[in-house]
Amino acid sequence: MATWLCVKQCGACCHLDPSERPELEDYLAPEDLKLYLSLVGEDGWCIHFDPEARECKIYDQRPRFCRVQLDVFQELYGIEAEELNDFAIDCCQQQIEGVYGDASPEMEHFNQAVGCEL
Repeated sequence: MATWLCVKQCGACCHLDPSERPELEDYLAPEDLKLYLSLVGEDGWCIHFDPEARECKIYDQRPRFCRVQLDVFQELYGIEAEELNDFAIDCCQQQIEGVYGDASPEMEHFNQAVGCEL
């Protein structure tokens, strides 16, 4: 069974371009949406993303909406505990595909790390 985990040096979730996430207003509260938009750099990437290290510079202090945790996903998406693992894997795969491509090394690395059959 595949088990979600955050894969180091991926960073796909740090690509925040709002034009690629038209549903933001559907699940972020107004204050969270304001914070989200303040984090988007001119290139569409989070201002706290380190492109050389390919990781978040504030990972331990990152906003709540950046966290894959049951309480966050229940609040934002209505996800129940038994759905979290598969939903998180699907979200990551969609984001990785959108940022790097379906056949990218990042997708292959993620799928291997979480135990998805290729």
